[in-house]
Amino acid sequence: MAVEVDPLRRSLLVRMLAAGAFVATGMGCAGVVGRRPQRLPEGRSIYRLENGARINGERATETTLIAAGDEVETDAGGLVFVVGDAAFYARPRSRILIGERGDERRLDGLTLIRGGVLSVFGGGAYRLQTPHALVGIRGTGVYVQLEDDQDYVCTCYGTVVIEARADARSREEIVSVHHDAPRYVLASGASGQLVQPAPFKDHTDEELILLEALVGREPPISVLTSGYSIPRRSSY
Repeated sequence: MAVEVDPLRRSLLVRMLAAGAFVATGMGCAGVVGRRPQRLPEGRSIYRLENGARINGERATETTLIAAGDEVETDAGGLVFVVGDAAFYARPRSRILIGERGDERRLDGLTLIRGGVLSVFGGGAYRLQTPHALVGIRGTGVYVQLEDDQDYVCTCYGTVVIEARADARSREEIVSVHHDAPRYVLASGASGQLVQPAPFKDHTDEELILLEALVGREPPISVLTSGYSIPRRSSY
């Protein structure tokens, strides 16, 4: 079952196009020109929310802070937010636990309990967990969503190791430049066969560029021909 269509996705893209932020070429997006999304200011976590969200059970506003260790739940709309050097686009009716490392309360990944989320992470190692998958990631853009009896994982760029929770032999390392190897991780099946090829779906390059811009970066993908200068990733 695909993730519910998010009206926030439509409104954000319309606003970007109206501002001349993106010029479509090919499958996704292309050069970023004119005005661009800005790095989120210090002391802010939420870039945009629509139709309700809760942080640790409390109703969120655009001034609500989100940190490692928090639980994020969306209602009928999406939520775009930043934690440290990572940025996230939670889909409607999603529930996410933002990971922490020991007492440092430093972001080390996330657990997706319901729905879907697009994420971009900075340098270092992170861990993403879903009901059926364990995903080790490094400097990566990744989209995950939960479906009936399987989880969807697209490595938008970077390196991941995907392992099925039900079978440690079902394991695959993926190095992706541009959505090269989407995968389903199955709840059950033959040993060694629970990580399967999947189609590209339900996320866009425009969204990735937005998320990276909110943390002061650009994604290392070929669609970028930007005319402005912010730090680019030198490696995965």
